[in-house]
This record gives sequence, structure tokens and C-alpha cells, in this order.
Amino acid sequence: MQHLPPPEDMTLYGHAESGHSYKVRLALVLARVEHQYVPIDIFLPHAQRPEPFRSLARFHEVPLLVWKDEVFVQSNAILCLLAERLQGLGGEDAGRLAQVREWLFWEANRLGLSLPHVRFARQFAPQDYAPGTQEWLLSRYRQDIQRLDAEFSDGRAFVLDDHISVVDCALCGYLFWADEMGLEVPARVRKWLRRIQQQPGWQHPRQLLAAPE
Repeated sequence: MQHLPPPEDMTLYGHAESGHSYKVRLALVLARVEHQYVPIDIFLPHAQRPEPFRSLARFHEVPLLVWKDEVFVQSNAILCLLAERLQGLGGEDAGRLAQVREWLFWEANRLGLSLPHVRFARQFAPQDYAPGTQEWLLSRYRQDIQRLDAEFSDGRAFVLDDHISVVDCALCGYLFWADEMGLEVPARVRKWLRRIQQQPGWQHPRQLLAAPE
């Protein structure tokens, strides 16, 4: 992988309950990229959030990555950027990077849509969802997780192959909260999650995204 700027040139803004923030910080940790991490209280009204986050976050969301003079938002877009610039975690060559993009678009439309909403509806704001919505989201989650489980039927260790990539970071982003939500996770997916947990530097989202001491 390429050598990157010192940590003062890279800052990630996130929140301890944000699986999208976790995707990006996990990728940075696995790639051993030095960076500053700044927690943002996303439950504050936008006008009360601190600068420079408030001005830089185009969609008022975490994660936000500031890299020297460049600003990047949206977790999967950031993951693509990291893989390409690092020439690792899926960005080693054009063919593998194309697979990364395919999976990140799938994640955003499928598991990355169903699972965060199931979690929000069950743990934070069930009143925000119309009757029947939670049932639809659960049905969608079950389809998505079975599709992911099928990927490991050939015995490979990670989603692309036997080497971890940003795809794994994206897909696991909310799954480490599955037990808290009372969701079933198929056996092959659980084994894949354990392989991610065995990676150097891995921490649970709440630990990895906690405020620095």
C-alpha cells in the first residue's frame, strides 16, 4: 500500500452508533492509516453541531473524511476512494476495484438499506415508521442476509476472495449489532464476522468509534 499523509492531514468525523462511520474507520484501521478521529453528536440539531463539521458535511451526515484540502462524504464513496488510493483492500488492480464498486452499490441498495432501518426502528425511533414498514424491512433483511450467506458457499474467507477488502468493511458495518436487534444471522455469515474480528486492530463499533481519551 502507498504511504499516506501524517495523521494531522487526515480527520474522520463519526458517531459511535453509526455503522456507516464504522465502515470507514474499520477500513482505515485495517489499512494501518494514521488519522485523527472526531466524534460528532448526530442527535444535535444541525445548527448546533461544531465547526468545521457543520460547514463541510454536505449532507449533514457522518462519516465525513477530510484529507488535506479535500473533503469526502458518503461511506461507500469514501471506501472506494480509499481502496483506489491505497491500492489495497480491493484496489490492487482495475478488475478487483470493479468488483468493489459492484458490491458497494449492492450493499447500499440492499443490506445497507434494510439493516440500518431495522435497527433505527427497533432501538431508536419506532414512531417514525408507518404500520407495516418494520415487517417489510425485516423481510428485506432476511432476503439480503441469505444472499450474503450464499457468497460463502464456496468456502472463501471474505467476500471478494480470501483477502479482506473494503467490501467486507461495508457489509459488516451494522451486523455487529444484529444480536442486540434480535436478528438471526446465518452460520456462514457469523463465521465471516469472526474472521473480521480476528483482524489486527479490530474493535466493536462502539469501541472503535468512542471519543478519544
